[in-house]
Amino acid sequence: MNTKPLFILFLFILISSCSKTVNYSPEHIKNTSGRYLYNQEEVIDVYYEDNELFLKWKGAEKIKPVIMNENVFFVADMYAKLHFVQHPETKERYLSKIPKDNENLITYDYLKVSDSFKTPRMYLNDKEYKKAFKAYLEIKKQDSTSVLIDEGELNRLGYQLLRNNENEDAIDVFKMNVALYPGSSNVYDSLAEAYLKSGDSLRAYNNYKIASEMNSDNERAKKYVNAYAESHK
Repeated sequence: MNTKPLFILFLFILISSCSKTVNYSPEHIKNTSGRYLYNQEEVIDVYYEDNELFLKWKGAEKIKPVIMNENVFFVADMYAKLHFVQHPETKERYLSKIPKDNENLITYDYLKVSDSFKTPRMYLNDKEYKKAFKAYLEIKKQDSTSVLIDEGELNRLGYQLLRNNENEDAIDVFKMNVALYPGSSNVYDSLAEAYLKSGDSLRAYNNYKIASEMNSDNERAKKYVNAYAESHK
């Protein structure tokens, strides 16, 4: 039996009983409200309603933390105690994750970014594909094996757009996947399918040809390439 969820629930209830009511100053609200970079694909949004602190994170729109004092709060969803801090040299603001074994240690974990900051996923959701691609390239530059860039996830998004008959958007997503994973035959196959559905048989042929050359077992690609070549003799 996994007792960890029960322990976390017990701990949350225990800490909640110690939650304090804080009268946040307008200056504090102004300085701490906003978007904090959790990682290159996720942000923590901090906001206030009726002088109460809330977070948005991982799809949860209204997380209410347990307040310890004006700057410190516990977030059960993260199983973490966080601290608003400002770097003494750069003056940039952060959320600091307080270590359990050294509560006096201040780290600079989650940088506060501009309200207009977007992760690659946010750019994708807003159909700003060039900006999404640029952001993914930056992640790949920093870590070529980053788990935040996923060929399969981008492929699934492309096919979702195809099913919704958003063919041009699907093509943009598949082209991005080709640029990020030029060694994968599957990305060319998907792009070819999107071109075919949009009525561009030549580009479909070009990409199916690459896919079949990279993967000789791709019978669908070979069939299309042969049929196209035969019809254009």
